[in-house]
Amino acid sequence: MNPAVIKTISLVILIFLGYSLQSKIKSKEQKAGLKTVILSIALPATIFIALLKIEFSWEMAIVPLLALGFNLTMFWLADKMHLILPSIQPGTARHRTVKMLIPSLAPGLSAFPFILEYFGEEPLAMAALADVGNKVFGLIILYLIAMRWYYSLHKMENQPVGAKVKGMLLSMIKEPINMVLLVALSMLALGFSFSSLPEFFQMSATRLSLMMTPLVLLFIGISVKLNWQQFRTILSLLLLRSSIAFSVSALLLLLLPVPNLGIALLIVIFPQSACSFWPFAHMSAVGGMEEISERTDKPTFDLDFAMNILACSLPFSTVLILGICTAGEFFAAPVNVFTMTVIFGALATLPLLLGIFRKKPQMVNQ
Repeated sequence: MNPAVIKTISLVILIFLGYSLQSKIKSKEQKAGLKTVILSIALPATIFIALLKIEFSWEMAIVPLLALGFNLTMFWLADKMHLILPSIQPGTARHRTVKMLIPSLAPGLSAFPFILEYFGEEPLAMAALADVGNKVFGLIILYLIAMRWYYSLHKMENQPVGAKVKGMLLSMIKEPINMVLLVALSMLALGFSFSSLPEFFQMSATRLSLMMTPLVLLFIGISVKLNWQQFRTILSLLLLRSSIAFSVSALLLLLLPVPNLGIALLIVIFPQSACSFWPFAHMSAVGGMEEISERTDKPTFDLDFAMNILACSLPFSTVLILGICTAGEFFAAPVNVFTMTVIFGALATLPLLLGIFRKKPQMVNQ
């Protein structure tokens, strides 16, 4: 059997084991505890090791800028999705919700484990650098956009947000993953590597890193919730998002020098990461402000719709990324990636086309 298929089956088994634990791990507190272990210990240890094992160059600074450019491109395109999905009309709470969530990425839970397992530490280190740009977008830019929409919708004066932005920056720096990035990049700039560290520290970091993939896959299995309400709209949204991401990846594969298969597939996988929780946190904060000020009659965001998108996005991205990793070299060719753009775009528009065909007999009867 193909080694990639064997690895995929072994990873899927871990997801199913997590799914079987749903009856045991029900409370939000239990899930939050597991997520904290992943994002605060296992993932930072893995990224720390990966970064210190690569040969650093200042040219790598372009990586987070490319990721930020992708976020901004997706944000602009999300504004046009109502042309394909009529249920998301401009100026509505649902439309603003889509514009917040669709451009965001959560590679830590949906992409990093598979990048490490299939392609090794160098692509993982590059993915961690790309996530810096993604986090600047998700934590700061989307926060400012959410506040601007809130003040504009309720015809309030645009209150100063400088202090809050400063708080967001401090929060981002204090996050374990970002602290590890800063420390590791500083060490690389000074000429240190992973082998420069004491042996006992290397052993501890390595053992913490080994926990990441099993914990993340178990967490995915525990978190999967099949909510059939709004499922057709959300599925079309996610298919359209993936179609756009594939087109951007195909363009980058054509334009950028790609040194190896791992980096080529990273360019395809990273944009397919699940939607991030950070925009939902910003939207929830706005919802709380509306409740306090009794402005709930005209909400800025549709929080229930946002939660359903997040619930569907993680398993959708996980299955898609696993498929890309298993196929391997097929997705390193720009023409094949562009073909996926067409296929996913067609699947996304299928509900709209079916709706049009169903309406035609009614028009004839009239």
